[in-house]
Amino acid sequence: MTEKALKVVSTSTVRMSAGEDSVKPEPSDSFVSSPYVEQVTERALAYLVAGYPVHFSGVAGTGKTTLAFHVASKLGRPVTLLHGDDEFGTSDLVGKDAGYRKHKLIDNYIHSVLKTEEEMKTLWVDNRLSTACERGEILIYDEFNRSRPEANNALLSVLSEGILNLPKLRRSGEGYMAVHPGFRAIFTSNPEEYAGVHKTQDALMDRLITIHLEHYDRDTEIMIVMKKSGLPREDSERIVDIVRELRSFGVNNNRPTIRAGIAIGRILASQNRRARWEDVFFQMICRDVLATDTAKVTRGGQPVMMEKVEEVIRKFCGSAKPAKEKGKEDRQ
Repeated sequence: MTEKALKVVSTSTVRMSAGEDSVKPEPSDSFVSSPYVEQVTERALAYLVAGYPVHFSGVAGTGKTTLAFHVASKLGRPVTLLHGDDEFGTSDLVGKDAGYRKHKLIDNYIHSVLKTEEEMKTLWVDNRLSTACERGEILIYDEFNRSRPEANNALLSVLSEGILNLPKLRRSGEGYMAVHPGFRAIFTSNPEEYAGVHKTQDALMDRLITIHLEHYDRDTEIMIVMKKSGLPREDSERIVDIVRELRSFGVNNNRPTIRAGIAIGRILASQNRRARWEDVFFQMICRDVLATDTAKVTRGGQPVMMEKVEEVIRKFCGSAKPAKEKGKEDRQ
């Protein structure tokens, strides 16, 4: 008797989650609010509630990421955080093939019939954009313009038509995903002249509502240093005044940022020190932390960083004697 052979082959795609990447932000006690911050927050929330993505743009150190999380916490939904990266491709946002799964079944129950079934499944792993779109989470895309424009093209249909294109899944009938109605997006970016930053395509910028952020006012920066470091107000005022004075001097009016003030404050607090001219350790901290920001300040082609930092410290921390004279007295 001749044996009959039957072979059935089927192919399909299995979508898998990339894992639990979302967090639910809560209001922080260390967050410093001010009339300016509250005004920006109110505007951003209005745009997001209406369904528009928000873009916080500004120089480094203006609190863009912190503000993004603060705004997201007001919406009470989980957040998916994504950091821009020059190495990103579309698959790093949307998802990608992760291999294959093959299942083979041989049935010879009937002696004269050999039945073979093969099932080939493509394994697809969602990435953070597709996960946020499917679950209706808030996407915070931090420094998104560090990613190449072609990678960010996946966002265009998401932000306008509410559809995420899944090109590699079209063969299985899942080429598109309807974006969850609760999905919202908050973007942050640095200026294009920064190293490693790409020019954003006009089509994407046209879909965003951009809020330009500036450095905070003096009182707000003092409160930030106080809360982040734990130093008394008097010391925080001196540190902030030093930072702001140097910021207005030289070739880069955007630096040093408040991050430098926070760093100086935290180091002082960790050593139980105060912002005093008489404390040489405090002077050295200021020089070290502020060195990069003031290195380009020159006079007659020669850098005057040390001299300028010393001058500003003396101005706000008080001393009638230059450091050189005080050093001579200490040695006598």
